[in-house]
Amino acid sequence: MISNNNPISSEILRQRTKKFAVEIIKLVSLFPRNTSGFVVGNQLCKSGTSVAANYRAATRARSDAEFYAKICICVEEADETVFWLEIVEETDLIQKTNIEFLRKEAIEILAILATTKKTLKLKQQKR
Repeated sequence: MISNNNPISSEILRQRTKKFAVEIIKLVSLFPRNTSGFVVGNQLCKSGTSVAANYRAATRARSDAEFYAKICICVEEADETVFWLEIVEETDLIQKTNIEFLRKEAIEILAILATTKKTLKLKQQKR
C-alpha cells in the first residue's frame, strides 16, 4: 500500500502519475481537430492530469482523513481516464498503438490507488 507514511513508495507513485499526465497531454495533442477530438481530448486531458495533481496533493495531506479523501478523488479520476481511453480506442480516434501503453498504465495506476483506498478504509473501520 502507498501511504503518506512511506516516502519512497509515495515518491515513486508521484513520479509515475506525473509521467502519465505528461503522456496523456502528448497523446491528446495527436487528436484530430474536430468536435469529437476536442471533446474527448478535453475530458481525457482533465481526468488524466487530475490523477497526478490529486495524488500530489494527497502526499501533502495534513491528516489521514485528508489523505483518504484525496485518494478517493484519484481513484475516481483514474477510472474516468480508463473510460476515456476506452472511448478513444473504440472510436478509432487515433491509432491504437498510441494508446496501448497508456491504457495499461491507467489500469495499473487505478489498481494501485484502489487498493490503497481499500486498505485505508479497512484501517479506519478498525479504529
